[in-house]
This record gives sequence, structure tokens and C-alpha cells, in this order.
Amino acid sequence: MQQTDVARAKAPLLAVRDVSVVFGGIVALNGVSFDMHRGQILGLIGPNGAGKTTLFNCLSRLYQPSKGDILMEGDSILARPAHRIAEIGIGRTFQNVALFPNLSVLDNARVGTHSRTRSNFITDSIRPPWVGRAEAATTKRVDDILGYLDLREVAHVPVAGLPFGTQKRVELARALAAEPKILLLDEPAGGLNHEEVYGLGDLIRKIRDDRGITVLLVEHHMGLVMSIADHVVALNFGRKLAEGTPAQVQSDPDVIKAYLGSKDA
Repeated sequence: MQQTDVARAKAPLLAVRDVSVVFGGIVALNGVSFDMHRGQILGLIGPNGAGKTTLFNCLSRLYQPSKGDILMEGDSILARPAHRIAEIGIGRTFQNVALFPNLSVLDNARVGTHSRTRSNFITDSIRPPWVGRAEAATTKRVDDILGYLDLREVAHVPVAGLPFGTQKRVELARALAAEPKILLLDEPAGGLNHEEVYGLGDLIRKIRDDRGITVLLVEHHMGLVMSIADHVVALNFGRKLAEGTPAQVQSDPDVIKAYLGSKDA
């Protein structure tokens, strides 16, 4: 049993295996593979059109790969529909904030707890004791998350009237409420000013360290990625271009060429 636990700890939490995606003859991803290990912050980078969002949408089950597999703790996730991906521990935020604008911060965050509840129409009608206990636990969890993200003061404010940076934190609160093992962050620095980006980097590290959540970060802001990522995967034209530590990827000639262009061009 101990050997099994050790092997499990060393095995990747998430494994992307030879994933390809073809849309009507256009190859969006071409044989991409990499591993994510527990407690890691992995940055996924690349120029526009590199395939980052396509891969991200495969991980959250919005897209179905044309080839390859994606394994979570050794089991394929590809048979799962998108609405059942949160229950195995995959949470995400979106490049464009996807909140319910007329609902309060609290209610938006509570949406994230849906995948962790056992109640249904019947149990909600007859109200057995465990339903009340579960609701109380959910309320406490959401309140703790709002406090963690400095959102308690606006808990009952509709999100539509809040600054964009605050809305980003609300979306993060919703993702954390689902108690994910892996948090997929899609362009979290988009629309933020320099000070907010700096604070975001500290927050992502804090979430990883405090809550033991593995983070996959898709981001154009290279300063953010290189300052917080443990490991970086670079894509270009749907292929994996480079992989390694931030320093290794930053100095890779193919990555430099992809971002800056060839001197011969």
C-alpha cells in the first residue's frame, strides 16, 4: 500500500498525451504532450493562434480531441461531458469574465459549489437533517473563500456594478468553491493594470501554497508567467515548441523566433 501511495505521488496529476484537434481540415493542435504534477504552477504560452485556448477547452471538455488522450490521476477524462468535469477536481476561469451579472457576489460564488452537493429536488422538498448540515457547510465554505479573496464587503452587491478586477476575483471565488485539484486560469491578467497583475501573481502562488491546488496558467503576460511558473510549455502553430523551466524556455531559440520573428524575415 505504501508503494502504491508513493507511485501515485510521483505520477502526474494531469497527463496530456499526443492530443490533436482538427477543425474542418485546420489543425489547431498537433500531437501535444506534457505532464502536470501536484502542487505545480505550469504556464502555457505561445503567440496568438498557437493552440493554447484550444488545448484549454479540451481540458475543460468544451472540445473533443480528434486524437490522443487526457488523463486525470491516471483515468481518461474524455468520456466526461463538460458539466461533469468539476466533480473530478478540474475548475476554471474564463478569458472573458463569465458571471451572472444580476446575481450578487455571494450567489455567483455559490454556483461553484453545485458539483459538490448531493441534494436534489426530492431531498430539497422533504429536507432530511443532512441537507441542512450540508447547506450550512456550503455557506461557511463560500464565506471563507470570500474572506480569503477580500470579497466579503461586496458579498451582496450585484457583480455587474463592480470593477473588472473585482469581477475577476469573483470568478476565481466561484472556481475555488468547487474545491478543485487543478485550477485552469485562462488569461487572468487580461484587462488588469500593472499593480493588479503584480497582486495576481502573489495570489496565484498563495492559492497554490495555502490550498495545495495545482495551477495551469494560460497567459500572454510573459512577466507574470515567468515570475510564478515552475514549469512552462510553449506552443506555436498547434505544436509543442519548447518545455522546461522559465529560464530554459525564455532562452530557447525557437521560442525567441516565434515571439520576435526571424532576423531573415
